[in-house]
Amino acid sequence: MKITDVKTFLVHDRERPSRNYTFVKIYTDEGLTGLGEAGVTGRELAVQGMVESFAPILRGMDPSRIEHIWQTLWRGHFFRGGHVHSAAVAAIDIALWDLRGKALGVPVYDLLGGLTRDYARCYCHVQRAGGEGPRGGIDAMVEYAKKQVQEGWEFIRFGVGEGSNENRAGVYEQARAVRWTVEAFGALRDAVGPEIEIAVDFHQRTTPPYAIQLARELQPMRPFFVEDPLRAENPAEFAYLRQHISVPIATGEQLPSKWDWRDLIEQDLMDYCRVDLCICGGLTEARKVAGWCEAHYIEQVPHNPLGPVSTAACLHFDLSTPLFAVQELTWRPEILADIVKTDMRLEGGNLYSGGSPGLGVELDDEAALANPYQMAGLHILRRDDNSVSDW
Repeated sequence: MKITDVKTFLVHDRERPSRNYTFVKIYTDEGLTGLGEAGVTGRELAVQGMVESFAPILRGMDPSRIEHIWQTLWRGHFFRGGHVHSAAVAAIDIALWDLRGKALGVPVYDLLGGLTRDYARCYCHVQRAGGEGPRGGIDAMVEYAKKQVQEGWEFIRFGVGEGSNENRAGVYEQARAVRWTVEAFGALRDAVGPEIEIAVDFHQRTTPPYAIQLARELQPMRPFFVEDPLRAENPAEFAYLRQHISVPIATGEQLPSKWDWRDLIEQDLMDYCRVDLCICGGLTEARKVAGWCEAHYIEQVPHNPLGPVSTAACLHFDLSTPLFAVQELTWRPEILADIVKTDMRLEGGNLYSGGSPGLGVELDDEAALANPYQMAGLHILRRDDNSVSDW
């Protein structure tokens, strides 16, 4: 079998106008295809350009040589790495695993060592807009969270200040965000009880003093983890943070390669690994990061704000990974259902694979082309003085 072509499909989400998806499809001379997805939201055109630069290299290659192709795309250039590069490699790599599973007639999790669990438990995002006054969207968030729990979700997540009125207006002031978040967490804990796990995403917006303050105030209410309290590219600051807080830390969704994980893993600076398969080199690279984490008892919580192909890749990773905690899930079965067919099923807060060959996903090329990319622009947060805040 040989690769005959590689195509990128940039698909606009009609229901969420600010969202586009980057799908990569690999075609072969035997008629089988593989499907992947890239991350780095907002950089879709750059990823498409990178994939196009790889296409002439890939044509004629044996798609079963997944590791060899990964090494070729990553190391076969003088300049390596970067998020656009790694996201393009990730989409191609995921497509190759999908293709290999289809060629052998087995699900990808079988290729990764087989099932270590029957399903992946997931967490949903519960922050909601709505409401006036200083409470902002707290009441709306609490009501939505209660509904999700009634439907079977055991893990929920919200972001620091994300449901507040000022955040919706594009303003992020740390002190006010901290106060809002403490109040919001307390309201959620009171509403859903002690057995439901609540994660809080700091989204890299807090400086160390505010991260420490917020983590300490949340600690008595028992967060499952605090996510990205600081930007992950400076692990030394996580060592500083470790000295001052005792709540579990999750981080890493922005890291593009295994080399960027080294200090966080080897110095035990995190408790949960937020690897993003569609940014960090695909399944090939994520498996290496997970194996490294296993030696340090760090569980996997894959980052997944993307579409059905990313979700399928995460699911097969989760099902075959020994140390797995919970899966972020924003995808729902109705999202892009006319464009990407999938065998996944969601029951309450648990995600199941149908066991189809490959990842269990198929792209309708014509339907994808009928929903072309639309430039969404940047979502910028600013502080009161109009300076830029981390998004």
